[in-house]
Amino acid sequence: MMEEDEEEVLCYLDRVLEEEEEEVFEYGDGELESITPPHRQFKGDIEKGLEMKKLVLSGFLASEEIYINQLEALLLPMRPLKATATTSQPVLTIQQIETIFYKIQDIFEIHKEFYDALSPNIQQWDEKVTVGHLFQKLASQLGVYKAFVDNYKVALETAEKCSQANNQFQKISENLKVKGPKDSRDCTTIVTMEALLYKPIDRVTRSTLVLHDLLKHTPKDHPDFPLLQDALRISQNFLSSINEEIDPRRTAVTTPKGEARQLVKDGFLVEVSEGSRKLRHVFLFTDLLLCAKMKKTSVGRHQQYECKWYIPLADLAFQTLEDSDSCPHIQVLPEHEIEEMKIKISVIKSEIQKEKKAPKGQSRVERLRKKMNEQESWLLLHSPTIPFRIHNKHGKSYLFLLSSDYERSEWRESIQKLLKKDLQACVLSSVELQVLTSSCFKLRTVHNIPVTSNKDDEETPGLYGFLHVIVHSAKGFKESANLYCTLEVDSYGYFVSKAKTRVFRDTTEPQWNEEFEIELEGSQCLRILCYEKCYDKSKLNKDDNEIVDKIMGKGQVQLDPQTVQSKNWHMDVIEMNGIKVEFSMKFTSRDLSLKRTPSKKQSGVFGVKINVVTKRERSKVPYIVRQCIEEVEKRGIDEVGIYRISGVATDIQALKTAFDTNTKDILVMLSDMDINAIAGTLKLYFRELPEPLLTDRLYPAFMEGIALSDPAAKENCMMHLLRSLPDPNLITFLSLLEHLKRVAEKEPINKMSLHNLATVFGPTLLRPSEAESTKGQHITTASDIWSHDVMAQVQVLLYYLQHPPISFAELKRNTLYFSTDV
Repeated sequence: MMEEDEEEVLCYLDRVLEEEEEEVFEYGDGELESITPPHRQFKGDIEKGLEMKKLVLSGFLASEEIYINQLEALLLPMRPLKATATTSQPVLTIQQIETIFYKIQDIFEIHKEFYDALSPNIQQWDEKVTVGHLFQKLASQLGVYKAFVDNYKVALETAEKCSQANNQFQKISENLKVKGPKDSRDCTTIVTMEALLYKPIDRVTRSTLVLHDLLKHTPKDHPDFPLLQDALRISQNFLSSINEEIDPRRTAVTTPKGEARQLVKDGFLVEVSEGSRKLRHVFLFTDLLLCAKMKKTSVGRHQQYECKWYIPLADLAFQTLEDSDSCPHIQVLPEHEIEEMKIKISVIKSEIQKEKKAPKGQSRVERLRKKMNEQESWLLLHSPTIPFRIHNKHGKSYLFLLSSDYERSEWRESIQKLLKKDLQACVLSSVELQVLTSSCFKLRTVHNIPVTSNKDDEETPGLYGFLHVIVHSAKGFKESANLYCTLEVDSYGYFVSKAKTRVFRDTTEPQWNEEFEIELEGSQCLRILCYEKCYDKSKLNKDDNEIVDKIMGKGQVQLDPQTVQSKNWHMDVIEMNGIKVEFSMKFTSRDLSLKRTPSKKQSGVFGVKINVVTKRERSKVPYIVRQCIEEVEKRGIDEVGIYRISGVATDIQALKTAFDTNTKDILVMLSDMDINAIAGTLKLYFRELPEPLLTDRLYPAFMEGIALSDPAAKENCMMHLLRSLPDPNLITFLSLLEHLKRVAEKEPINKMSLHNLATVFGPTLLRPSEAESTKGQHITTASDIWSHDVMAQVQVLLYYLQHPPISFAELKRNTLYFSTDV
């Protein structure tokens, strides 16, 4: 049965359409779709778009009027209830009134203002009318809705309790009168308070759908377009942040207390069981946690779950850090194996794209997909390292591994919220357990293992390139603390921490204003986590992978390619547990970021040929390379993720300018600068060389040399290629090589193996200039460019890193056996 407010909108649209020459219109679930009759032709696409835009806005304005009337109906009893609250016979207390009607007045005022501003624009419509700023302002006030959503369940429970306790209030809450639109024939409709309290939750979804339609019918060069796009991004991020809280779960079976057992959260987690890693589907219900695995079923039958174990929440406890001493040590694979697997997956993705275009490539595509699924599933099992331990008070402990502190925090918070309730222990009979486990298949909200091969071809492949993020500031802390943020992006189905701000000490309003460049590998999401730094030595190093700093808030944004891929910075705010973190971002696609652009100036060092710099400096190795290496070895060699964690972009730019202008204070700057910025400056120097350190001319020979199977032939070739380099390139390469080997010696502390370092530096030292990289290649996408040669580039550097020490003098003494043209 259609809702009354939807009927009202249809009536209103009928009138609009009569005026608009019988354009057929349908309204469904907050979304407007148009069907243009064949006899009706617009003058042009732009006119048609603007005509459609007016219709979308007209329909939305009509539903906005109904929504305002619904909010007004809620507010109507609030005033007399407040008036009686201070009398000797109150219907409700002030506290109860404030809980039930929390934020309704604010929401009403926001929408009344919006309606009053939008209405005249539609009445005096022409193609120059702009409404984007109104939607942007509406979206910017969604914080009020967040507060409403957080209070929603308490408001409903309070209203229900008050209805049971007070007959007078029950009558009021069941007979709220909602006015019809100004010119409608029906004056009022009777609605319950419960139904009206749900309207604000429903409204954001509808507004978001309308924004989609407005963008569809707004030309890209219209001033409204960027504003509507911004409003849509804010609305979508808000919706994704609250979806989990407002998503009604279907009821499974009843709990011992007779309440409905509901699913709160579910997802795939890696469990460490009997020393090996197993992929499990974990279900958190209102009274228990159930760990299941997917059963293999015969063809044509439904998939089924098998329960591995469950813990009643009344018996569940989290293990403390102190307890973790007795836990089994977590076996972590060397990171180079993880990196190698990523590269293999990228190569298969490229092959699949090529085979799709081949006349008879379909059968090979299926084989490749199967192989990619196996490799991605392996990656999903072996990449997580962050422990999430739970404990049954009556015995056994369980260990899950997660890829991100964000996920662990989400699971912890969801469980802790339920633990605050009055829980009773429950023991399920085998039949009850079977019924509950069977229901998991229907109840689950996460359907597929998060691997690429489970996605449709039409789904966005994610972004490949560099995301520039500035973390500006944060507000909303109740007490001073030592605060920092970390940035995570998704990669191959799991999240990776990519950057970290400095710790802002003893403040309630940290002002970081730090910029980071984050490499994306098919990423679709950015997460920001805000931590309070723990300086208590007794809590540190209990477990290599345990993070002891306290999460103060966390949030995420979708990386929408259309929004992010522009030259301008996009400013945004993430709301997290009452804390607001302000940040900006912009994206550079990989094909743009791969370009080597020679500097037009011959002063300075960045973008200038290495032989020009060494000749000017009268040095064998550029000063910038020597100084950065020296500083990293002095105080960065023990830094976890050195060369992998991004430095602050503004710091890197400051160092770049200092080296370019040969500032006298460069040594003071280096000693004061964050070590990740110094490591980033060294990488940037090599990345911005007009041609790679190992030269364009020799690049094809390096690619062929590394592919040789015979060890003696490979050794001969690879050493000859080094001899063929110009002296400044060779001496610089050899000094960098010895430095990277010294960094890898500290792998147990800094987590940077030879393979990790080869992955970071290989493409930087070998990637050819743009003209060379595309010569004779048919490459279709940015991700193809990335995966085409990157594996070989990494292998070349790894070969030299694993080789016994190479001396310049010895290389030059040896006879040349090999011609350069391998």
